[in-house]
Amino acid sequence: MAVASPATGPSFAPARSTMLARIRTAALWGLEAFPVECEVDVGTGLPAFVLVGLPDASVREARERVVPALRNSGFGSPQRRITVNLAPAERRKEGASLDLALALGILAATEQLPLEPLARIAVLGELALDGALRPVRGALALAEAAQRAGARELLCAAECAPQAALVGGLAVHAVPSLQHAVEHLRHGPTVPPARPPSPHGDRGDNGAPDLAEVRGQGVARRALEIAAAGGHHLLLVGPPGAGKSMLAQRLPGILPPLTDQEAFEVTRLHSVAGLLPPGHGLVTRRPFRAPHHTSSAAGLLGGGRPPRPGEISIAAHGVLFLDELPEFPRAVLDALRQPLETGVIWLARAHGVARFPARVLLVAAMNPCPCGWHGHPKRGCSCTGTQLAHYAARVSGPLMDRMDLQVEVGSLSPRELAREEPGESSATVAERVRGARAAQARRGLGLNGHLAPRDLRRACPLDSPARALLQDAAERFALSARAALRAQRVARSIADLESCEAVQAGHLAEALQYRAYEARRFGGA
Repeated sequence: MAVASPATGPSFAPARSTMLARIRTAALWGLEAFPVECEVDVGTGLPAFVLVGLPDASVREARERVVPALRNSGFGSPQRRITVNLAPAERRKEGASLDLALALGILAATEQLPLEPLARIAVLGELALDGALRPVRGALALAEAAQRAGARELLCAAECAPQAALVGGLAVHAVPSLQHAVEHLRHGPTVPPARPPSPHGDRGDNGAPDLAEVRGQGVARRALEIAAAGGHHLLLVGPPGAGKSMLAQRLPGILPPLTDQEAFEVTRLHSVAGLLPPGHGLVTRRPFRAPHHTSSAAGLLGGGRPPRPGEISIAAHGVLFLDELPEFPRAVLDALRQPLETGVIWLARAHGVARFPARVLLVAAMNPCPCGWHGHPKRGCSCTGTQLAHYAARVSGPLMDRMDLQVEVGSLSPRELAREEPGESSATVAERVRGARAAQARRGLGLNGHLAPRDLRRACPLDSPARALLQDAAERFALSARAALRAQRVARSIADLESCEAVQAGHLAEALQYRAYEARRFGGA
């Protein structure tokens, strides 16, 4: 029973020597969330607040937030020994999403809140010192974990409710404060469950600028279309101002819309990364990320404690644009090699392994030399041979090997820019890309750019002239086995764009042309 105390606020006289309450919540580890059962025991002994179950510093600090929040919300804080166990005990708990569960557990264990409603709900939220509820990142993943644990109802901050409401079968109630959460549990909801907001933007609207704005650059536009059709990585090499960035920014506009599964995964990723503004619903536009060349390995690939997604994961199912490619630290670039092949990143830590998706369409851009004017028809290059060699060595051969399409983008003079007619619009090119991807979907082997060697033999059988052409090119250009396979994948995409079932020698010849820069760079024919 509560007893008023003018000096310390409300207090109480518990009827039992020990009291126990359990409440569901969830915690993040990497991209995934896992359910957590918060067990609160208020027993005899000297006043103390003990947290067990592998809490990190942010969770241990929760006691400094929860006790003032209880007091400032008008509830009693027991002057007894409070023991909190966060189960499962072998998994580390990080972040402030457990605050509300701790506060409600203390109230239930001290008979200031009935135990019965706690059996059906899960709660998420960080508490301010005045009892207000603050949002937490990763609300979508946390809500999924709560549902897997058997919760039928979720209480969270208003800013998190739209994301959490995307999880079907879970009634999500927004509560602005600890007081409102208690009232909800005592008397039932006063407002209907939150509904997921309408998707931001139309599924077919990628929000990207139109490809028609690009003048000239026919080869680069063709390479952009092939990259979109088969999911092939693209390298653009050219002097400053040639339009490399302009081309890359228009790639999302010719990609097909996100599927429902892709949209949900992108939304979860952006939620965990803390990139979704309050009230944002399902992400429907393909991501376009362009990190600066000073980015660290953790910033690009993911890392930290707790592990967070890097730029390659935030760009999953979209475009990752690396401008000024040789300016990135070589170690960072080489760390991209495995994720580009497997489409996934595993970050091993002492307390577990975090898995992040990394299936992106990589577009990289670079100048032909440090000064940028090597090979320019009107501006002379001031770089020495040694400088050219050092510049080329900043991008390793194995990474270059993974660039399916390598295109040299030339500069256009002001007169040529004025004379050039607008090219095809993004909508026109996107229609051909959708047709090519539909052909790949019918084969059921995935995108051409990701085909395994055994699947490539089924999807891209070569006749005798095509095999002879590939063998001759591999010897002449010193292509690796990987580069030869990638040329076949590109040829398959070219054939799909032309609605051809069989890959012909002409398709393979065009695909091999996109390896010419690599051949010259490494001293091939």
